[in-house]
Amino acid sequence: MAKGASGLRVTIGAAALALALQGTAAGAAEKIVISNWDGYMPPDLLERFTAETGIEAELSVHATNEEVMGKVTAGGGKGYDVLFVSSPFVEALAHLGLIAELDHDKLPNLENLYDGARTLAYDPNNRYSVPYAWGTTGLCYRSDLVPEEPDSWYDLLRPSGELKGKITMLATDRWLMAAGLKALGHSVNSTDPEEIAAAKALLIEAKRSLLAYDDTTFYSKLVSGEASLVHAWDGWCNYGIAENPDIKFVVPKEGSDMWVDTMVVTAASENKDAAHAFINYVLRPEIHSWVAENILYKVPNQPAMEGLDPDLVKTFPNLGMAPEELLRMEQLRDLGRAQRDYTRAVTEITASR
Repeated sequence: MAKGASGLRVTIGAAALALALQGTAAGAAEKIVISNWDGYMPPDLLERFTAETGIEAELSVHATNEEVMGKVTAGGGKGYDVLFVSSPFVEALAHLGLIAELDHDKLPNLENLYDGARTLAYDPNNRYSVPYAWGTTGLCYRSDLVPEEPDSWYDLLRPSGELKGKITMLATDRWLMAAGLKALGHSVNSTDPEEIAAAKALLIEAKRSLLAYDDTTFYSKLVSGEASLVHAWDGWCNYGIAENPDIKFVVPKEGSDMWVDTMVVTAASENKDAAHAFINYVLRPEIHSWVAENILYKVPNQPAMEGLDPDLVKTFPNLGMAPEELLRMEQLRDLGRAQRDYTRAVTEITASR
């Protein structure tokens, strides 16, 4: 990848890369298997990739990071070529030797990433992973139903009377615990048993005011008016905004996490060149921009984000969050053995009465 005199990035397309790889797996029209969350890419992205490169691509869907982690660890990664996983799982999979080091010579479109997306603490210099989408977590709410704009985790955890029973929270371990930890001024990556216990106690208290724990339909509860305030990922809040412009998103003043969903190549893949060609294809500005328009999440690709329709950003303001602002959030990291403490705490929180 090179920059022209105008400063515009020169992008190498998947077809050109496939031609450059004639005689390799990518040039031989290998089939790759990709595991991703359902609905987390344009529905015809794989079809278009195959039409352009001749490389067949099959989608396998996983519901959670934990699900695909279990499949990969049980089978050594065999049967998969590209995995979409969140940043802590990059660290865990790399530690287990289940993902391959990336060949940057086969990923010239890495140059399209924001500088900050190439120096992320969980994987400096994109040794094992390429960021696909990134964002943060906060409060998604009905501005016409909430008396005052929420600005604190405590608006969720110790709500005013009129909001009790009108609140949902994410139940996934890292994000549920993060709400309690950040409210108390602790790190989202804390491994301190006392801090974990304090967050657990606060979240058990908060459960009394909840309508539900909800990781998938919370935005529809906002649209219907069943909920007024929900704990949400920024991009997923946009699905509610698309149906009701009174829905807004805010990051609490105590701060929040920065999550990154990534693409990795399995160490067991027999089609690594084709896997690299797929990742390089996604990194093309027009493709990654198309991804953002479809999933309504920010992507860490500078020319892709600059190419978004300004009206889209106006409709969904959190798409316009500057990378510098996002990078001030605390990156989610692998907890190692402490992950068991989080899982145990969340089990006790959700089972409490």
